[in-house]
Amino acid sequence: MAGARKNAPPREDVLAAAMGMIAERGLEQLTMAALGREVGMSSGHLLYYFHSKDELLLQALEWSEGRLGAERGRLLTRSTATARERVDAYVDLYVPDGHRDPHWTLWLEVWNRSQNADDDARDRQAAIEGVWHRDLVALIAEGVSRGEFRAVDPDRFAARLRALLDGFSIHVAIGLRGTDRAQVLGHVREFLDEGLLADA
Repeated sequence: MAGARKNAPPREDVLAAAMGMIAERGLEQLTMAALGREVGMSSGHLLYYFHSKDELLLQALEWSEGRLGAERGRLLTRSTATARERVDAYVDLYVPDGHRDPHWTLWLEVWNRSQNADDDARDRQAAIEGVWHRDLVALIAEGVSRGEFRAVDPDRFAARLRALLDGFSIHVAIGLRGTDRAQVLGHVREFLDEGLLADA
């Protein structure tokens, strides 16, 4: 057993393989046995590292969010972009690419499983949500301070915008007919125009 652990692939490789399987085959095909075959480990070996499928999914989400967080940071710190351009970039990154977007598919499963999750798992999910929220609040506050946005409460506006994004994103991710990514982005931009743009 010790030799098997020594030859195990890096954790990041296992999480990347899990995300790849979700993208290619869907979440229902992501079993410990199937993932083990993909990365050359036994399902028991995977359980040694992750303890449960719930933990594997949450770690895969944290890994995916880390990558998105780096991209979000790059987009939101562009000094040449206006606050509105950066809000649009935030929205573009937030909304799923389409039906069965692997990141959103994973989010939906983790949310569903969170009904029975322990406090640690809930805290980790809240930490992921919190980073997205804080980044948006800071961006809106910057736009308000520069006079680019009207004088809204940044925290309240961010909470409402994220609720709108979550609702629309679920529609896109599950492939609800009549709701595609382009339509969602149009609705959100209209909401931003009406709610944020400073009066002329």
